[in-house]
Amino acid sequence: MTREDKAQVINDLAVKFSQVNFFYITDSSGMTVAQVNKFRRLCFEKGIEYKVVKNTLIEKALDKANLADYSEFYGKVLKGTSAIMFSPESGKLPAQLLKSFRSKGEKLPLLKGASIDGSFFYGDDSISVLFKLKSKNELIGDVIGLLQSPAKNVISALQSGGNKLAGIVKTLSEKNQ
Repeated sequence: MTREDKAQVINDLAVKFSQVNFFYITDSSGMTVAQVNKFRRLCFEKGIEYKVVKNTLIEKALDKANLADYSEFYGKVLKGTSAIMFSPESGKLPAQLLKSFRSKGEKLPLLKGASIDGSFFYGDDSISVLFKLKSKNELIGDVIGLLQSPAKNVISALQSGGNKLAGIVKTLSEKNQ
């Protein structure tokens, strides 16, 4: 890879890091070519971009994007073979994909680390935490549901009370006849 090619990869990654708030770094070194191709296909179907990139290029791209202090991230995550999963929509979608891929008997790729809106997660055991994350739209839906709940209860009580009152009036009017 020439110096110009490396510079282009760094620029492309820096742009991607600044545009996408959710990315996972995985280790796929123990996977066969067939497993990698299968995993890439699954990523493509879910709208996740999957790239194998050298650690030094990832580090330089993160520095160039200048989004947060990734120095602790470098030491814990950027070792060995690394691949990046970019998820533009949801922070938990790659975790769901990794978990479903493993449920089919595949043991790899291993999660080395993830960055979700600037929060860092380290190690393969954090998949369960990432899997439970709610997307922004899910959180908004939960808040709206909580805000609507008291209003629904009041309306329900008024409607049921009105029906009871109408039933009582009707019973009383029939009784007088």
